[in-house]
Amino acid sequence: MLSPYARLSLLLALLAGAGAGVLVCEPQRLLARGWPPQLGGAAAVVAFAAAYGLCTVAFVPRPLLNLAAGALFGSPLGLATALAGTVLGAGVAFGLGRLLGQDALRPLLRGRWLRAADGQLSRHGFRSMLVARLFPGVPFWAANYCAAVSRMGWWPFLLATAVGSVPNTAAYAVAGARASAPTSPAFLIATASIAVPALLGTVVAWRKRHHWRGR
Repeated sequence: MLSPYARLSLLLALLAGAGAGVLVCEPQRLLARGWPPQLGGAAAVVAFAAAYGLCTVAFVPRPLLNLAAGALFGSPLGLATALAGTVLGAGVAFGLGRLLGQDALRPLLRGRWLRAADGQLSRHGFRSMLVARLFPGVPFWAANYCAAVSRMGWWPFLLATAVGSVPNTAAYAVAGARASAPTSPAFLIATASIAVPALLGTVVAWRKRHHWRGR
């Protein structure tokens, strides 16, 4: 068996390799060029969901992938495909972090904030992860790996990810599906559903930052 730090090094190497692969493959070209014509129907949905999950592990921003899902498959199917990819990617990241990073990183949780976050995720996993998924200011990858280092269970993590990712994913999928009609009510509502939570999240984060500074 590899030592904890050897496993952590392997995890970092895998993530670096995945990031390099994304830079070479440029998945954002899907928005401009569309889906390969040789893939269609159910095969296209499965392939996109799998690619979506792997891309999130490699730190590709989910908003870009959600827009692509809506543009390629329409609103309802795009939402379902993006959610499947979201849960898949979160599960892969959680598994990698738990298997390769937890033993090495847990002894480093000495700071007050780190211990508090670990305790919250360990004791109230579903509720904490649901809030993290609903709050637009928490990066998807950061929530995945923080949960993996904690003692949070698999099923609360996956269920909270699936439920908490619906609103934001739906807004981006609708925006992607209606991007050709930017004045349509559906597109305007979708963009408002993206902008308003992001603005509220920024305000809350700013207020919390000043609250902690004053303590």
